[in-house]
Amino acid sequence: MAGQRIGYIRVSTVDQNTDRQLESVQLDRVFTDKASGKDTKRPQLDALLEFAREGDTVVVHSMDRLARNLDDLRRLVLGLTGKGIAVEFVKEHLTFTGEDSPMSMMLLNVMGAFAEFERALIKERQREGIAIAKQKGVYKGRKKSLTDEQVRELHERVAAGEKKAQLAREFGISRETLYQYLAVK
Repeated sequence: MAGQRIGYIRVSTVDQNTDRQLESVQLDRVFTDKASGKDTKRPQLDALLEFAREGDTVVVHSMDRLARNLDDLRRLVLGLTGKGIAVEFVKEHLTFTGEDSPMSMMLLNVMGAFAEFERALIKERQREGIAIAKQKGVYKGRKKSLTDEQVRELHERVAAGEKKAQLAREFGISRETLYQYLAVK
């Protein structure tokens, strides 16, 4: 029995559309993350890695959708192929099976290095843009998660003894953000 074809889709933000990535590819199951590719801490990627079995093929639109740095890309591809799971990249027309030629491994490394380089360039341009905006006095930073009213309520409820983790969930913020709000009086 042939294994399953499992799709993996990743977009960086909730607003981005996932439809175009594997729209014409026949798949048995799809895992979709709406998260940055800066690291591999993604819930649906974890679910895919747990789900995939020997004989399956993991299909990804392009290498940069799986990982944005070479180390993560190599680790994921070699980890999957080491378990007998093929990895197919549609855009690059490359499939890795674990029995790959030196040429295909070189292509993995070169294409992965380009994805990593592209991410570094994006971050550099972002830093430059922020620096210019700060010089012009137009950079305001990130929009605050909570209004002043919500911050007051947060302080009151913490002072009343409510659990911080529960408050963070209720307000839709991380505990780290909650502690940052509590540090400001």
